[in-house]
Amino acid sequence: MAVEKISRKIKGGGTMRILIDINHPADVHQFKNVIKEMSRQGHKFRVIARDKECTHELLRQNKIKFVARPGYKGMMKLYGMARISQIIVREAKKFQPDVLVGSSGDLYIAQASQLLGKPSIIFDDTEHSTIQNWLTFPFATKVVTPKSYTLDLGKKQIRYDGFKELAYLHPGYFKPNPKIHRLLRVKPNEPFILLRFVSWDASHDIGKNGISDKIAFVSKLASKFRVFISSESELPEAIRKYQLGRAKGQIHSVLHSARLVISEGGTTAAEAAILGTPTIYVNPLKMGYTNELIGKYGLLEQITEQGKILKRAESIMKNQGLRESWKKKRDKLVQDKVDTTKFYIKTIKEMAKRRSGK
Repeated sequence: MAVEKISRKIKGGGTMRILIDINHPADVHQFKNVIKEMSRQGHKFRVIARDKECTHELLRQNKIKFVARPGYKGMMKLYGMARISQIIVREAKKFQPDVLVGSSGDLYIAQASQLLGKPSIIFDDTEHSTIQNWLTFPFATKVVTPKSYTLDLGKKQIRYDGFKELAYLHPGYFKPNPKIHRLLRVKPNEPFILLRFVSWDASHDIGKNGISDKIAFVSKLASKFRVFISSESELPEAIRKYQLGRAKGQIHSVLHSARLVISEGGTTAAEAAILGTPTIYVNPLKMGYTNELIGKYGLLEQITEQGKILKRAESIMKNQGLRESWKKKRDKLVQDKVDTTKFYIKTIKEMAKRRSGK
């Protein structure tokens, strides 16, 4: 069925067909409530998902069916661009979507949509992904970004006053697991630190680093406080015992319950901050959304020198009343911002309606 014919049906209130590419575990969270709500309304989805970390596990937990695809690193990325785009084109020809959707830097969705002659929407918040953005934005129909996004992308850009993370951490969607302390094997009121380490192999991470001596850093914190680690890459043997075990699938409840989060990754830092947890972002990269969390709301601190991070961490852990002030800041943020999931759904539907008018 042609795109125009499907779109005319949508305008009259019929079924819409959306293809979504999932490239990272965070993308599952970003789109899961969109998929659930629009599916409840009768719309159809085809989800294609890279097997990275716990991505497939999260999709299964949320009862979202998917088509598995590979991911590629290093010199294989060039081959991977062609291979993944080929997979998306193949699935799109079978599924006949009205709109193709991807998250930050999803060049595969943008380029495949051009080959198929169908519209695409990229929901982006990562200005510094220069190479990926250069390969994505020219081919995307629309690029949807937070209002704080520092790049001007011209007519194809749609801005919203919110954060990607509110698509799944807004109080209307997220309820922390009351049994998370039991899963972590800590006492109900026992304070702990969650450390998030990234792999530093993404194109926008080239030449950057966070905690340089992870063993020494973790050992110093663990000598005084309970510590847990979430890591994209394999940890040195000396600190593997701190890895999240059974609780890794409940990462947002862990972030919510921690007294402090220290993160190399921007997404985890933003998630913790938006949940009202004191957070130190240990990455030199500056982005619009991290700048807003730091400057406007005071929910995030950016520190990159290891000694200063340790000193600030100890200060936060000893301040039992800090969490209450962070909660007030978080409540102000939620009050100020739009419901991101509702905005995403509205944007996807409007894209289909515009196509039907052609």
